[in-house]
Amino acid sequence: MIVNDTYRHQGLRKRLVENLLQKGISDTHVLAAIEKVPRHLFFDPIFAEQAYQDKAFPIGCGQTISHPYTVAYQTELLNLKKGEKVLEIGTGSGYQTCILAEMGAKIYTIERQKELFNKAKTMVHNLKYTARFFCSDGSIGLKSFAPYHKIIVTAGAPVIPQILIDQLHIGGMLVIPVGNQQEQKMISILKTSELEYEKTELAPFKFVPLIGEEAWK
Repeated sequence: MIVNDTYRHQGLRKRLVENLLQKGISDTHVLAAIEKVPRHLFFDPIFAEQAYQDKAFPIGCGQTISHPYTVAYQTELLNLKKGEKVLEIGTGSGYQTCILAEMGAKIYTIERQKELFNKAKTMVHNLKYTARFFCSDGSIGLKSFAPYHKIIVTAGAPVIPQILIDQLHIGGMLVIPVGNQQEQKMISILKTSELEYEKTELAPFKFVPLIGEEAWK
């Protein structure tokens, strides 16, 4: 795959980063990753001009590519360190996967929709990023490769699945939107021991619903 990333695209990403700075994103590593990953490649070429606007966009199968601000916000909450093991639940387009990979994470990513799974896997590999892909139920995590330093959930859940907290290292972080199907609050979970964790409730967001055994029944 020849990556069509022009000076214009790069300039639009710089402008996007400036926009995210104004909206309160301050982690320089997150902003550098946003500036590096060509978001327009995750769009149909007809809509590529909209790729660097701060808005979500349909990607098929009833799913969306999240607002760049939402991607940056969740990623910043992770306080990611290079080399950390990250479980991503909801691969979607693969854009968030690439942001995490650009920041040096060791990524395990789950997508339940086979069509999206195949497209994202191809895109991420074509962009020369490394991640391990799984087509399965993200609501139950991926116990066989646990524990993880960080877990990020990119779909709204009615409750925090305990099974995900169980798959964290002590000192690990889970970032997940929790609420009803109209609006969720972003929640961060810091696992402080095998049986205890600290929960922080943050800003409101709206995600597509998390689907699976430990999600909406």
